[in-house]
Amino acid sequence: MANCQPRVDNFYTDLVTFSIGDSLDRLTGDICAPAAICGKIEAMENGEQKKNYGGLRVLSLESRRGPEMAKLIANHGGEAIVAPSMREVPLESNTEALAFGWKLLSGGFDMVIFLTGVGTRALARVMERIGPLDQFLEGLRKIAIVARGPKPVTVLKEWNVPIAISAPEPNTWHELLHALDENSARFPLKGRQIAVQEYGVRNKELVAGLAARGAHVTSVPVYEWALPEDTGPLRSAVAAIAGNKIDVILFTTATQADHLLLIAADMNEEEAVRSALVRMVVASIGPTTSERLREHGIAPDMEPTHPKMGYLVSEAAQRSAEILQQKRKSHPAL
Repeated sequence: MANCQPRVDNFYTDLVTFSIGDSLDRLTGDICAPAAICGKIEAMENGEQKKNYGGLRVLSLESRRGPEMAKLIANHGGEAIVAPSMREVPLESNTEALAFGWKLLSGGFDMVIFLTGVGTRALARVMERIGPLDQFLEGLRKIAIVARGPKPVTVLKEWNVPIAISAPEPNTWHELLHALDENSARFPLKGRQIAVQEYGVRNKELVAGLAARGAHVTSVPVYEWALPEDTGPLRSAVAAIAGNKIDVILFTTATQADHLLLIAADMNEEEAVRSALVRMVVASIGPTTSERLREHGIAPDMEPTHPKMGYLVSEAAQRSAEILQQKRKSHPAL
C-alpha cells in the first residue's frame, strides 16, 4: 500500500484507553499511525487475524458500560479507545411524570408502553413520590402493558407485572406498532388512553403512529441525556477522528451521534469529522441508531445480527478489515 508514512501522535493522553499487548507505549505517543494501519490491514487480509481487529483502533462512545465495552474490544484484538459521550440526568421538573402517576392510579389509562429498562426504573422512583411502589405496580397490573424490548421486559417481570405485548427484534418503533396492529382485536387503540414512557429524545414517530390509529397519547418523559460533565475525552476523540487516527467507531445509541457532532461543531471540526467517518468503519448497534446516523448524513457500514453490545463488537471485528479496505480504496487520504 502506497503513501504509508510513519507519524508520531499522542492523541490518546486525554482518553480513557484500554488495549492489549504492548499498547502502553503507544498510549504515551510512540505510534506510527498510517504505516501501522497499513500493516494491520495487510495482515488481516492475509488471514492472520480473520476474526479480530488485528490491532485496529476502535472508538467506543459508551459511558455507563465503557469499561465493559473496552474489555470486549481488547478481547477481540482491538486497541480500545473509550470516550464517554453522555450522561443520564433526571428532568429538572417531573411534573409530567407525576401527572401520569395520579392519572394511572385513578384508572385514567388503558395501556402503558415502556421503551427502556432504565426509564422504567426511573419512572418507578418518581412514582414513589406519590405513594408506595406497590401502589404503582398494582395500577400497572390492571391495564395492558407493552414493552419495546428485553430491558423493560426484564424490569416488569422482576415486578411481576404481566406484559400483554412485546416488540420483536430489532425492537424499534416499527416493530412495536406492528405488534400492536397484530393484537388490535384484543387491545384496540382507537379511542384508548395510552401513556408512552419516553427516553431522552422524544419518539415522535411512535407517538404519531399511535395517534394515527386513533389513540389519545400521553408522553411521559422521565430522564434526558446530557453531555458528560467532563467533555475532555469526547473532545480528544473528536480531534482523533478529525486527524484520521481512528479506524472503527461503534455507536450503541443514537444520542452518541448527536453529542459527537455537537462537540465537533463546537470545536469547528464537524466537516473534518464527517470527512474522516467516510474512511472509517461505522458500526451501528441497530436500526434505531442507524436511522439517526442517516439523519445526520452518516452512512452506517454494518449492524450486528442481534442489537446487543457483544454481537456488535464481535461482528465488527470480523468485518472491519474488509470494510476498511474497500472504503480507503474509494476514499484515499488527502
